[in-house]
Amino acid sequence: MAITNVNTNTSGSTGGGILSSAGIGSGLNVDSIVTALVNDKKSGPQAQITAKATQTNALLTGLASLSSALGSLQSSLSTLTQTSTFASFNATLGDSAIGTTSTLASAQPGSYALVVQNLATAQKRASDAYASTTAVGDGSLTLSVGANSANIAIGATDTVADIAAKINAAKDNPGITATVVNGAGGAQLLLSSSKTGVANGFSVSAGSGSSAGLSTLATKLNTAGANEATDAKLSLDGINITSASNSVSGAIDGVTINLAAAGSTTLTVSRDNSAATKAVQGFVDAYNSYVKTVGTLSSYDKDTGQAGILLGDTTLNSVQRQIGSVLSGKVAGNSIGSLASLGITRSADGSLAVDNAKLAATLDSNPSAVQDLFAGSNGYAKRLNTALDGFTASGGIISTRQQSLTDSLSKLNTQQSQLDARMSVYEKQLRDQYTQLDTLVSSLNNTSSYLTGALAQLEATYTKKS
Repeated sequence: MAITNVNTNTSGSTGGGILSSAGIGSGLNVDSIVTALVNDKKSGPQAQITAKATQTNALLTGLASLSSALGSLQSSLSTLTQTSTFASFNATLGDSAIGTTSTLASAQPGSYALVVQNLATAQKRASDAYASTTAVGDGSLTLSVGANSANIAIGATDTVADIAAKINAAKDNPGITATVVNGAGGAQLLLSSSKTGVANGFSVSAGSGSSAGLSTLATKLNTAGANEATDAKLSLDGINITSASNSVSGAIDGVTINLAAAGSTTLTVSRDNSAATKAVQGFVDAYNSYVKTVGTLSSYDKDTGQAGILLGDTTLNSVQRQIGSVLSGKVAGNSIGSLASLGITRSADGSLAVDNAKLAATLDSNPSAVQDLFAGSNGYAKRLNTALDGFTASGGIISTRQQSLTDSLSKLNTQQSQLDARMSVYEKQLRDQYTQLDTLVSSLNNTSSYLTGALAQLEATYTKKS
């Protein structure tokens, strides 16, 4: 408490005194009295504000925990609604030296005899050797790959290195890479197709009016040599296949074979249920985390009387009812029909457990039914996600309620400020009153002292005369 200094002049001829602190004149402990009075007046409204704020903050904490658990549960449902989760395959080659494989969801299980006669190659042709500083001749070169071509202007002083640079820099280059190889006989211009296969082979010609030197270069580069373009040749179960690329797609639906060497081996395509198994386990884990969160939020300890933050809360009860309704029902028209038939059962504490052997067997025998059980229009993941959206979506039940509680806290902060302001005024009023009391008591004490002294003098005078 602040101490108020009050200057007071006493009346009477005997002199005066100065009050330097509230209570000195009266002898009262003014600070303690004012504090007690203010606290007594403030305690009722303060208790109401504090209790309401504590309750509101607790509800916000509880709703945040619930929202987090539901968000994790929804995230697990997302994987269960993806087609790729239930349509994964592995393709392997018995001899890994022959190549690698990759698959798409359209693949089907099977085993095939694969024979690779030769790989696809890119066309390469080299020019005669030139001195590195020798100009080839002026004019133009036309480089063509299929229907695409580029015309390259060649200057009178251009060397093979200059020509290579111009080919590589051409914006309409049809797919030819130029390199200068400095061999024992001099610099040679080497042209290579950017892609393998016969269809990607190139041709070179000199434009009309080109110099003899440039025409000779074009003729050399347009003459077939030892490194001509070839297509890959292979067979699957005796069916012949050709491919311009060593990455062979479409020979078997949903399978790509990346060839690395010629040879014979076995291609095996099998179903891969790891993604589906992981997704189902992820859903069960997320659900069990939700159950644990709900158990904490709605708990009650009869020994201590301690209750969970959301015990009896209407939002929590509504969430439990809707989730329970979805998961306890069956999926109409589905041959599996229920989570229990898939191997997902409920334990005594409300959590879920997975029978991995039963799940694996069902995925092997009827993967489409498992997919429909979750991702179908009437599947568990679809229905549960729709139900949860009403609570977790922006503008949903939980976020709307959280905003309302936040608004309530703002109002409580305003009430707290108003209460503090009123108490400040009340405290000032009390101090003013006690300052006036001090002044009065001090004045009365001075008067009493004066009268006591005067009477004593009279008594002394009277006694002397007697």
